[in-house]
Amino acid sequence: MYLDTVDRSVLDFDFEQVCSISLSKNNVYACLVCGKYYQGRGKHTHAYFHSINDDHHVFINLSTLRAYILPENYEIHDRSLNDIKAAISPDYTVLSIKHIDSRCEYSRDLAGKKYRAGFVGLNRIKSNDYMNVVIQALAHIQPIRDTLLLMPDLEKQTVLVQRLALLVRRVWHSKLLKAHVSPHEFVQEVVNRSKHRFRLDTQCDAFEFLTWLLNTLHLDFGGTRKRASSIIYQTFQGEIRVVSQKLEHARMRSDEDDLILLDTQNPFSEKKLPFLTLSLELPPKPLFNDDEEEGDDNMDNASRKSSIPQVPFGSLIQRYNGSVSVECQGEVKQYCF
Repeated sequence: MYLDTVDRSVLDFDFEQVCSISLSKNNVYACLVCGKYYQGRGKHTHAYFHSINDDHHVFINLSTLRAYILPENYEIHDRSLNDIKAAISPDYTVLSIKHIDSRCEYSRDLAGKKYRAGFVGLNRIKSNDYMNVVIQALAHIQPIRDTLLLMPDLEKQTVLVQRLALLVRRVWHSKLLKAHVSPHEFVQEVVNRSKHRFRLDTQCDAFEFLTWLLNTLHLDFGGTRKRASSIIYQTFQGEIRVVSQKLEHARMRSDEDDLILLDTQNPFSEKKLPFLTLSLELPPKPLFNDDEEEGDDNMDNASRKSSIPQVPFGSLIQRYNGSVSVECQGEVKQYCF
């Protein structure tokens, strides 16, 4: 059966599933002895020649998850390969994710390293850390996560949705071969889909990437301009009331430091706008630390943290409670949820 030659320590299914020789994505098999990908299993295929030349005999189709012995070319059914099949494409049911958030037990990978499903690290390939933080955030938003974990007929979705769903499924998998996950396939599709606006070799803004990803996923899920037309809109879309007044109609400042206010006695307009994200204004980091003695190069971590302004979240969102007026393009505006 050759099953004793399977080496799980060399298997890594996070990378793009293409033949290592022809670079084809069609009918790709993974050699379970060396971990390399080859196309086909019939005679005159790369997998067939690899089985003869390198004496490696156990292969698995990365799409159908069916295992074969080559060059004899017969299918094998053995439960010992179930963990490998689950590592390639983790499967979830409604029952299995019912208590997924309250699950506290730790799992172990092949090397015995402990990890907790849902809280595994994502590899930093080059400068893709801005993508990783967005992926980790989306993977813990219950409606989005559950949709990706339970999505049927994944092969009928766009490539971006397929790769994001597979990545999130691996993040929450409790039987990983390695206690980390690589977002390589997802990052490649982001680069292609965004037409190189977001790249893995250039640091980009995480908020811009989040906005782009939410809008793109909304369209991929068949969303329209209507409210709740996709799981993205159902989860993220809110509504904000915007009151606008021309600057000349606003209440004049008594002092330069005073905030400009709306004057309800003069004409103003009011409308409600949908939104997916709202930006918050953070205070600038001070150039100098008053508590730091001149010439002191041994400032500890606590001192460094204290040099960064600490602002309560409630203070940051005051801009959207209707009590703060903002001057913008010749108008005074107030925002309220």
